[in-house]
Order: sequence, then structure tokens, then C-alpha cells
Amino acid sequence: MDTKQFRNALGSFATGVTIITTRDEKGGAIGVTANSFNSLSLDPPLVLWSIGIKAFSYPAFAKAKHFAVHVLAADQQALSDRFARPSTEKFDGIAFEHGLGEVPLFPGCAAVFECSTERCVEGGDHVIMIGRVEHFSVDELALPLMFYRGRYAIPEAEGIFSPPVKV
Repeated sequence: MDTKQFRNALGSFATGVTIITTRDEKGGAIGVTANSFNSLSLDPPLVLWSIGIKAFSYPAFAKAKHFAVHVLAADQQALSDRFARPSTEKFDGIAFEHGLGEVPLFPGCAAVFECSTERCVEGGDHVIMIGRVEHFSVDELALPLMFYRGRYAIPEAEGIFSPPVKV
């Protein structure tokens, strides 16, 4: 199978954009941009995301007891770009607070999920990170930053949502 064509086909699925943060064993701040975030369970509250086994930050996440998932808002594309590249200086000049396990938390996100690491599951060239949500926050007014076919997308403020469906 042609992996480039496969990746392009996967890009047809529009996603949100997240930054996942943690601390390494020495207390250093670690973060990566990921669009592989997903809900897993409501009871218990579990989420998942995946990281490449060869990723620079994989060892830190594999050993981490806590991580945070930041669902980025439409105005956070520059932050996404910054954390999408390998670098040891991603946090330089970035304001953040400290969450569960002293994990970095960014302000201004559409949502933030603070998690304790529940389990890591190998899947091909990636590892699925499963987290138990211990705390979360939501900005109801924030529009999401989205990713579609290799490009960022920002929904228009009006007319993007269908009327609620009554079940």
C-alpha cells in the first residue's frame, strides 16, 4: 500500500487540533500538536490520542503519570505550528499555568482535559495513549481550529452548526 496515498485519504476526515502537554522525568515541559484525539468512554471518563513511537517526545509521554489535552481555538494556529515541529524550545516565551502533576496548561483554548495516564497500547508505528479525565474546562464561545486535507480550517462564526436534533 502506498503510505502517502493512505495518509492523504485519512486527511479527508476533518479533525480538531490539539496540543498535548506533560512533564519529563527531569520536570521539563513537553508538548506536541496532535489531531488524533478522541473520546473513549463517559464512565469512566476516558480519552485517547496517539503518538509515533519514533517521536522525540514519545519517551516522556510513555513514562508520564499525567498529561493535558488542549483543544485549540481558531486563533491558536501559531501555537499549533510551534508545537508541531521538533524543538527543545517550544515553551520559550509562552505563558502557561500548571495543572495536574504540574503539567503545562495553556489559556484561551476551546477546551482543556487534564488526565492521569491510564494505559498505553501499541498500534503499528504509534502508541495509543489513554487518559482518565480528572478535570476539564470549556470555553463555550470559542470557535475550534480544524484540520482538513493537510490544511487548517476555521469555521465561520454563523451558520456552522445545524439546529439540535430532538431524539
